[in-house]
Amino acid sequence: MSRASRHHIPNQVWHITHRCHQRDFLFKFAKDRKCWLEWLYEARKRYGLCILNYMVTSNHIHLLVVDDESDVISKSLQLVAGRTAQAFNRRKKRKGSFWEDRYHATAIEGGEYLLRCLIYMDMNMVRAGVVSHPSQWEHSGYHEIQSPPQRYRLIDRRKLVELVGLADEKELQHLHSEWVGQACLQKQAKQTPWVEAVAVGSEAFVLGMKEKMGMRVLGRKVDLDNDIYTLREPESAYNAHFDSKKVLLSAENAVYFDEML
Repeated sequence: MSRASRHHIPNQVWHITHRCHQRDFLFKFAKDRKCWLEWLYEARKRYGLCILNYMVTSNHIHLLVVDDESDVISKSLQLVAGRTAQAFNRRKKRKGSFWEDRYHATAIEGGEYLLRCLIYMDMNMVRAGVVSHPSQWEHSGYHEIQSPPQRYRLIDRRKLVELVGLADEKELQHLHSEWVGQACLQKQAKQTPWVEAVAVGSEAFVLGMKEKMGMRVLGRKVDLDNDIYTLREPESAYNAHFDSKKVLLSAENAVYFDEML
């Protein structure tokens, strides 16, 4: 399973996924999801983490971020994961691991591929059956893209506009809303490339990422998955930790079923 911290590729977008230990619903209460977001905001302030989107469910998180030449991603995730776990364990008088030991990082090509990954993240709780539209799930970046707050912003919308290849933020809002609406009508199914691959995009992009990663991707192969190219692990180490077991839930309690990523 790849770590974002293993590769420093300036201006590269990474889709990060990290889940709670042993499939536990440690984020089932809103106060814990909010705690994670507060520390994400602190990471943005402290390290300059460039955030394009985020999603906090009841047992895992998604984060879409941009790399730079420093170690900003790994430092940020270490801060957020560590402080969130400390706060939860202290409140619950609990000991033990909060997270799976590794987060997964997928390199995402800009343009349409980035927009598709954005929508995939937004639709997480719709696919789970918790809500019927992303706007009904509070702890996600959908709201910031559509109606940016005056304070405590997490998403760099200007950078997102640039990387998607649009004219301005209004065009981003319109296209984002339109694609989300279409996804809701189509009842988009789970798509594994965005969370299981090492890189996702065009053939040229994926081959380029394989070369940039060098010997660390020895044995990994390039596949065509529907209309996108992926660079995948030789064995699905990711699936060893993530399965598709389902659990009933409600929107209020948000005990998320593991359709998950």
